[in-house]
Amino acid sequence: MKYRNLGKTGIEVSEIGFGAWGIGGSMWIGGRDEQSLKALHQAMDLGVNFIDTAAAYGDGHSEQLIGACLKERSERIQVATKIAPLNYEWPAAPDSKLAEVFPVRHIIESTEKSLRHLGLDTLDLQQFHVWNDKWANQSEWQEAVTKLKQQGKVRHFGISMNDMEPENGLAAAESGLIDVFQVIYNIFEQAPEAKLFPYCRQKGIGIIARVPLDEGALTGNIGPETEFPKGDWRRNYFGGVERKKEVKAHVEKLRFLLHDGVETLTEAALRFCLSHAAVSTVIAGMRSADHVAENCKVSDGRPLPGEDLLALRSHVWPHNFY
Repeated sequence: MKYRNLGKTGIEVSEIGFGAWGIGGSMWIGGRDEQSLKALHQAMDLGVNFIDTAAAYGDGHSEQLIGACLKERSERIQVATKIAPLNYEWPAAPDSKLAEVFPVRHIIESTEKSLRHLGLDTLDLQQFHVWNDKWANQSEWQEAVTKLKQQGKVRHFGISMNDMEPENGLAAAESGLIDVFQVIYNIFEQAPEAKLFPYCRQKGIGIIARVPLDEGALTGNIGPETEFPKGDWRRNYFGGVERKKEVKAHVEKLRFLLHDGVETLTEAALRFCLSHAAVSTVIAGMRSADHVAENCKVSDGRPLPGEDLLALRSHVWPHNFY
């Protein structure tokens, strides 16, 4: 496993991070706690030292599983979590008010609850799970962040940017209180490269690349025949035969990436994300030990060839299935 700086935080994180939404249980059908714990341990055995979770993942269940796993480990693991919006609306609406989404009391109480779930005294990274840059200059969130840092409950703070809004957060970063951005970045969604990545490299802000596989589309395993069980949120994300046909058609055009040792589309998709120097870590959902092994082997220092990266610019596919 190779490691990169998480911006100017002083933290070194594994290039492949553990995305812990799926192990929360709710919205993802088919996982079991025993399997999830095995996957967590396998990831740490292979050098993963960064886990990204959230208070909303299984209403704290993901955090609790991670906490149980950490009790059994001796190595230093960097843990990031997120504060759910009080009104439970994703993404933050353009007209949303800070007092309705992240009042000070909620920021503090959510952080303290996450610490209890994880069995930690300090969070390495706490994040707002949605954002609206109209709040950027409002003192309430700034005071809450400062207080949590001063109390030693949070080392660093970040924003998990709204889906497909990679510039909604730059105004908040001007406060100097935002250390990390988490953003959707994958072969189909390359917009962060335009403004966000150059800004973050200039300011020393870390980048967590999320949804590197477009919720599974970029694995090449989604097609017209694919069925998701009732209760699994992907049933809606990939809803309808026509949408799945569209996904399949776009993904099939990427098979030119399978050469010179790149064996799967999953591998190619992860290597794409790691090919950009602004990216600190790529978080992939890993609910099984097999997925962990497949993802972790990508961290070997081999970016995609320059000609492939150039060719992928024509494969940008603006679509927001959320």
